[in-house]
Amino acid sequence: MKRIAIDMDEVITHFSTSCLELFNKEFDENYTTEDLQGKLLVELDARFADTVDSYLANDSFFLDLKVIKDSQNVIQKLSSYYEIYIVTAAMEFPASLAPKYQWLKQHFSFLDDKKFVFCGDKSIIHADYLIDDTPSHLDTFSGQGILFTAPHNRDITGYTRLNNWQEVAAYFLNL
Repeated sequence: MKRIAIDMDEVITHFSTSCLELFNKEFDENYTTEDLQGKLLVELDARFADTVDSYLANDSFFLDLKVIKDSQNVIQKLSSYYEIYIVTAAMEFPASLAPKYQWLKQHFSFLDDKKFVFCGDKSIIHADYLIDDTPSHLDTFSGQGILFTAPHNRDITGYTRLNNWQEVAAYFLNL
């Protein structure tokens, strides 16, 4: 059975949307995901550099992340044909480990939690495919990298790109 490694933030969770909501509330701004097109949060507003760590230090941030549409249904279907691993660079925010695990258990309870990988460097992952929103993770991955569309990577080219979970289903399940 082939393996698919799937990133968490911006692939199965609305990470940036949650950051924007907190930032907008704190600074009385009205940023939307459309404002993020082709930009990282800190490129949108330099104040993110000073505030995002405080958002991520709060357990409820990761526990309250919204699920990206269709990810649960498609991943459940994929798990009948592929070994599924959830791979997240959680070491960037070590306080996120427990909340991310709890979130995965709540929203993806059908997956084997022994296949949740919390790491810093995804090049260690041995899988056939990696679905990720961050090109640098794909660059160091030894299998087939697939760029999952997120606001910050809309202008990036040179990768196999899937824009949503219906496209993931079509790609892997030949629908």
